[in-house]
Amino acid sequence: MDGISIETVLLQLFVLFALAKVAGMLCERVKVSAVIGEIFAGIIVGNTILFQWLSMDLDISFFEILSELGVIFLLFAVGLETPFSELRKVGKTAMMVAVLGVLIPLAAGFALIIALGHGQTEALFIAAAMVATSVGITARVIKDMSLTHSKEARVIIGAAVIDDVLGMIVLAIVVGVASGSGTGILDIVLVAAEGILFVLAVIFIGSILVPKARKKIAARKEPQPVACGEQKRHAISPLPLAIIICLGLSVFASVVGLAAIIGAFLAGMAFAEFKDKWPCEEDFHPLNEFLVPFFFLYVGMSVDIASFGGVLVLAILVTLLAVATKLVGCGLGARSLGGKSATIIGVGMVPRGEVGIIVASIGLSMAVISQSMFSVVVFMSMATTIIAPPLLTWAFKRKYGDKCPVDEPAAETLNNGG
Repeated sequence: MDGISIETVLLQLFVLFALAKVAGMLCERVKVSAVIGEIFAGIIVGNTILFQWLSMDLDISFFEILSELGVIFLLFAVGLETPFSELRKVGKTAMMVAVLGVLIPLAAGFALIIALGHGQTEALFIAAAMVATSVGITARVIKDMSLTHSKEARVIIGAAVIDDVLGMIVLAIVVGVASGSGTGILDIVLVAAEGILFVLAVIFIGSILVPKARKKIAARKEPQPVACGEQKRHAISPLPLAIIICLGLSVFASVVGLAAIIGAFLAGMAFAEFKDKWPCEEDFHPLNEFLVPFFFLYVGMSVDIASFGGVLVLAILVTLLAVATKLVGCGLGARSLGGKSATIIGVGMVPRGEVGIIVASIGLSMAVISQSMFSVVVFMSMATTIIAPPLLTWAFKRKYGDKCPVDEPAAETLNNGG
């Protein structure tokens, strides 16, 4: 930040945040995710005279830090929506949808990039970016169509919970390999084991040990009378506690060689187990409203429009592969529900949204993927996010017409085999 005044920083914050919000609102008016608008705002800033006018060319480190904080808190918020206990409630169908919806895009993406002559590490990152699903876009479409209680909606949401966890494990492995742990079979197995053990350890501690300890403490604890004139002692409020846990696990993940966002995501899942005692979603929302747009702005500013000229065909090819592999993988996992339901579920798992972009941005920051390949992933993530809602609407209407389905049997049906 040497040589940049506080007035300049305030101007940068004002212009960038205002542009992001305006672009996001414009996109929402045409039923497109606000994320797309925020990325477009960043692309405009990064590829026009605005970049120099705002003195961003002198030092952009402040916004790198803001974007990293934004993505850490974003993944914590995603984790808050997927408590560990939910993993035990999803059924066989949702499990099959998630597993096949991860393995097929991962294998196909890796094979394509290797076939094009790129290195193994870069191919791993591109493949990892094709794995995870941004189910928020799908959930919005389902809610708008009043189809929340349909069996397809429940399978999609259940599969998304597992999909998120599997995506974090894949990312942990890829980051470990890219960090210099080696690319031999034994090295990759060791890195995979390290990532899986870290995830499982946090799940075990967060969903089993801590809740049991909490119950024992609550059973032994007796209410203490407050003496006259004695000031009542206040426990830490949920928001500071959530931030401490989020940052703590993010640091721990970084120390063991994993991405900080993996720790943040697991911290959110752990904290979600205690929503009854420490509700913090509403308090956390304003913090994310401010910080998260800076991540997507920074992603947009990292995109060089000129680089699209040579990779547009590849970007379209990767996008088509990303759509096809989710349709095939998730559709196969849901084939027991019938062809039309399998199509709905496959389409519902198509949007990559912010998740694919997060993976690519980590690869770019580690200098293991090129600027042009980063642009390819951004194109793929944005395209799948834009095309998924109309495709999902078509798929639902193809099965149900204009009528909402009658409330399906309760979730136990899925638990007993889908």
